[in-house]
Amino acid sequence: MELIKIATAGSVDDGKSTLIGRLLYETGALKSDQIQHIEEKSAARGFGYLDLSLATDGLLTEREQGITIDVSHIFFSTPKRRFIIADSPGHVEYTRNMVTGSSTAQASIILLDARKGVIEQTKRHFFITQLLGIKHIIFAINKMDLVDYKQEVFEEIKATLVNLVDKHGNKDVSYHYIPLSALYNENVVSRSEKLDWHKGEALIDLMEAIPVERNKANDGVFQIQYVIRPKREAFHDYRGFAGNVRSGVFNVGDAISINPSARKSIIKRIEKYGTVVDRVSAGENATLLLVDEIDASRGDSILNEQANINRGKSISATFCWMQDTPLTPGNKYWLQQGVQRSLVKVQSVRSKIDLEALEHSQTNQLGLNDIGKGALALAQPLSTKPYKENPALGSFILIDPQTFNTAGVGFIETA
Repeated sequence: MELIKIATAGSVDDGKSTLIGRLLYETGALKSDQIQHIEEKSAARGFGYLDLSLATDGLLTEREQGITIDVSHIFFSTPKRRFIIADSPGHVEYTRNMVTGSSTAQASIILLDARKGVIEQTKRHFFITQLLGIKHIIFAINKMDLVDYKQEVFEEIKATLVNLVDKHGNKDVSYHYIPLSALYNENVVSRSEKLDWHKGEALIDLMEAIPVERNKANDGVFQIQYVIRPKREAFHDYRGFAGNVRSGVFNVGDAISINPSARKSIIKRIEKYGTVVDRVSAGENATLLLVDEIDASRGDSILNEQANINRGKSISATFCWMQDTPLTPGNKYWLQQGVQRSLVKVQSVRSKIDLEALEHSQTNQLGLNDIGKGALALAQPLSTKPYKENPALGSFILIDPQTFNTAGVGFIETA
């Protein structure tokens, strides 16, 4: 059964936890003791309904404060598809969590409160989906029960969203707009009589119909994580490069080169979990054996003939900054992409996004949760590509060399 990852985003109290709880409840993903817990807690609080937000609440202290501050990965399935929901917090100060939660998603559900309409957080979440190149966006206008399921309220919010998409949206993206009430299961898993003026599908039908797209880039890049040398008599000449296919495909007999040394060879054998195979593709782990004894080590890359990558020592990128210490010119960080790592120096910070106007303003630094553009100088060349051409080779993290914390996420524009 096909698996798809969908990121959710929304401002505080837009009903995201209730929506996810509703999906879990209606698809039978909750266990009987979980349902009993929800029933007891809902009754104890005097609710005349099941508080399904309890299905996704984490620590007791978080529940008592009424907030959710972490990114959760939630699994459920329908007869047609398996789902992973990446649930990101709605608070402005946790924007970075949405970036990490959405970075590997094929689609995104952006929730809005029907009473509030499009707010700054809506624009922020929308901009991040565009930055990450997510191809399928569902705008879910929730809490329609609190506006008496009025069509004119939905249409007004939809018009604002359409205007936002027309001005700032990527052109190769499918956008959907759906009214619903997660609390009362209106338009969530089946079409709603109270929303019969909306002729589109229910939310779960939209989720099941989203096409799953893979990274189709031909750039064959295999990152070496470990060099296997058994040093046993039976494997006297064995030299295998174990790692992960970041992009493209590799076949036995393919001509390859090593980055950064540029040495060339041919793939003699491919092993996957101890089994000999003829081919491996993006996302798979494997061990490659070459016909020549080439010196390569952890962090080096094996490239196929189709790999048209950049190997320069400077890159321009968009950054999402994740720590209190600002990103400023002259600062040094470790850039990590998979197992590739290089010391980098910030050459420039040019601009940041005004998330209210969705426009760039000139600046020389980025603070916590800022999104902006700048350039880096690398101590050694890495295998990179602009993010829009190849997401696997176009994204990276910056690590603070003092604390070893993740300082920011970057998306390469040019290299």
